[in-house]
Amino acid sequence: MKTIRLTMAQAVIRYLKNQYVERDGKQNQFFGGVWGIFGHGNVAGLGQALQQNPDFRFYPSRNEQAQVHLAAAYAKMNNRLKAFACTSSIGPGATNMITGAAVATINHLPVLLMPGDIFARRNVAPVLQQLEADFSQDISVNDCFKPVSRYWDRINRPDQILASLPEVMRVLTSPADTGAVTLALPQDVQAQAYDYPVQFFEPRVWHIPRQPADRVLLQRSLEWIRASKSPLIIAGGGVHYSEAYQALAEFAARTGIPVAETQAGKGALLWGHSQLVGAVGVTGTLVANQLAHAADLIIGIGTRYSDFTSASKTAFQNPDVRFINLNVAEFDAYKHAALPLVADARLTLEEWIAGVADYRIPPAYADEIARGREAWDREVDRLYHLGTTGRPAQSEVIGALNELIRPQDVIINAAGSAPGDLHKLWRSRDVKSYHMEYGYSCMGYEIPGALGIKMADPSREVYALVGDGTFLMMPSEIITSIQEGYKLNIILVENRGYASIGSLSGSIGSSGFGTVYRQRDAKTGHLTGEYLPLDFAALGRGFGAEVIEAESLEEFCKALQVAQRNHRTTLIVVHTDTSHRVPGYESWWDVPIAEVSEMEEVKAARQQYEEMLKKERYFF
Repeated sequence: MKTIRLTMAQAVIRYLKNQYVERDGKQNQFFGGVWGIFGHGNVAGLGQALQQNPDFRFYPSRNEQAQVHLAAAYAKMNNRLKAFACTSSIGPGATNMITGAAVATINHLPVLLMPGDIFARRNVAPVLQQLEADFSQDISVNDCFKPVSRYWDRINRPDQILASLPEVMRVLTSPADTGAVTLALPQDVQAQAYDYPVQFFEPRVWHIPRQPADRVLLQRSLEWIRASKSPLIIAGGGVHYSEAYQALAEFAARTGIPVAETQAGKGALLWGHSQLVGAVGVTGTLVANQLAHAADLIIGIGTRYSDFTSASKTAFQNPDVRFINLNVAEFDAYKHAALPLVADARLTLEEWIAGVADYRIPPAYADEIARGREAWDREVDRLYHLGTTGRPAQSEVIGALNELIRPQDVIINAAGSAPGDLHKLWRSRDVKSYHMEYGYSCMGYEIPGALGIKMADPSREVYALVGDGTFLMMPSEIITSIQEGYKLNIILVENRGYASIGSLSGSIGSSGFGTVYRQRDAKTGHLTGEYLPLDFAALGRGFGAEVIEAESLEEFCKALQVAQRNHRTTLIVVHTDTSHRVPGYESWWDVPIAEVSEMEEVKAARQQYEEMLKKERYFF
């Protein structure tokens, strides 16, 4: 057998750059390169290997967590058919990536993490940044990745990658099992050489299958659909990853079944489709939530039924409601005691179209849907155009963005009050125009995520909508966008604190405690003094961005037009009025309230909480 002598790190890079995926006859290279920050744990191993392989591009980031967010967004934008690898040194560089790993795994997005690790040979231990344990020498901080990784391995000998790397690719390309994959690489082993079989580095194509549904369960699902009087489809992220847009639109149009959207599923059906009723659950529209309450059949497509989708198990109130769950993941397909179709969404929708015959929802139900959609469109128009005379409301900022950017351009968000407002109000005119990380709702995702989106499709303008709290957590990849020549548009909503949690705090009787950017009052000891003297425009300029400030809706609209003409990352700081909020619409989120308290506001909130608990359901 012909061999080639390489270091373990050189062999890893050579293998990764020869991996391809195919689906529906289309083939592409899987990895777009490697993001990283070098330290003593990877500079002499992976760093040297990447320098030796200029055709497998290395991108330096400013923050290890941010590079994983960027990679996750890139994978999501590519419907999981492309990915990035990320590397760090041992110690804090590695643990910085753990939050990003959780984001990727919870959202089922493929990202390969290659943190440096402590020495496999133990004679020099403890090395710099090593965590010592008195019960084992076979442990490091990289063991912390285990619960947030779909696959985890530590390479203690250079020949072990021959067995490990194919498993890495199996998981990364699995429609059901993908997520963060962690390959811990001891720094001494990275530099060790081995005679690797040349055959190991030949290009390999990983086929992404479209799994058909069980025939018996498929027929039973058609029987349930044809028997239903008030069905509702809940479209999740699986519709996107299966690229089932056309099949969903056709199935909904043919049957008349309304389609509600999760955060991950938004955009699966475009605004203007006669059966689209918008967001569902805690951040749902009035029409979708009313239909969910009364539905006799819920058809979940590619959703995992988070508490925001199920409104903490209060969304589905029909005592006779049944569930059909279509999902590539068996774990999710069986939720809510559903009829489980463990199958590809597009393939199964096409089979439903062929098998549903002449089924059509009852005329009275169709009229209810049409009236609800019309009423909701009026509500969105109202919130887009409140007519504030001073600082704009957040809903007006969202409305201006929706009306002034191109249909194919992308809005990205992840945390704060904006996810709920966007979920309700955004009118998706392109299947990829809405990008929300809400599986982990991770503050700091937006700016690096925007860069990942832009790298996945440079033809689109990307708009990162961030609160001031999120911006302060991770603005550093603004520099990286300038480094790589990818222009971003960052909309910073300046509201002097954590508006979302401040509102939640008020609703539970705590009056926004600890959620406003104020100095500490020397007399009371609380954070009730003057507002902090933050200058976000100066921060943006310091990172190299073009900066525009807006104090009114008119100024914001003009700023958007300037940003669209710019060729450099642009930060728009818009000062907003938090007194105008988007309300909830017949929905609830279970946030437990103190059972005993000396505060009257908390006591009243607890009483209301106990009443709502009675609406939570089990599904057996």
